Amino acid sequence: MELLEERIKQDGQALSEHVLKVDSFLNHQIDPKLMQEIGKEFASRFSNESITKIVTIESSGIAPAVMAGLYLNVPVVFARKRKSLTLSEGLLTASVHSFTKNETNEISISKKYVNEDDNVLIIDDFLANGQAALGLIEIVKKSGAHVAGIGIVIEKSFQDGAEKLKELGIRVESLAQIAALSNGKVIFKPEKAEELI
Repeated sequence: MELLEERIKQDGQALSEHVLKVDSFLNHQIDPKLMQEIGKEFASRFSNESITKIVTIESSGIAPAVMAGLYLNVPVVFARKRKSLTLSEGLLTASVHSFTKNETNEISISKKYVNEDDNVLIIDDFLANGQAALGLIEIVKKSGAHVAGIGIVIEKSFQDGAEKLKELGIRVESLAQIAALSNGKVIFKPEKAEELI
């Protein structure tokens, strides 16, 4: 997605060979117009999948997921990372390790919001090692629902997350694919030759 790549080039910061900072438009301050375009793109890519629910994880996945939900006209459910007094019964849970924060969280969703009748699109802000996506897949499968695919805003293609998900037979659509973070620069993965013809 060209608009997103341009924004990453303009405002993203490669802090190291593994960390990309995009807090000026995605995961701290949010650019609503960019999120709207991201939501529209996800809705377009998954328009033939009969999606009934979108599942994401708090907090950076919520904005793109809500915008996709708006265009697909479906509810959005987000997995919580922290315990809540109001979310205590009938929980579906999974453990997720965050490389960036170097912590493991137990994420949870109430089973009354995702069930065997649902065809779920999972959306998240980043895909690196795939831990968040795998945790969300585990929860969706525990609910009896079907995972129709995964929409990722930014994929770090130099890490193995996308491969892990594709090995499970899950469709992954990433709007920006980063081949490398090198010397403070973001290098995008070139499009496949057959897509350019």
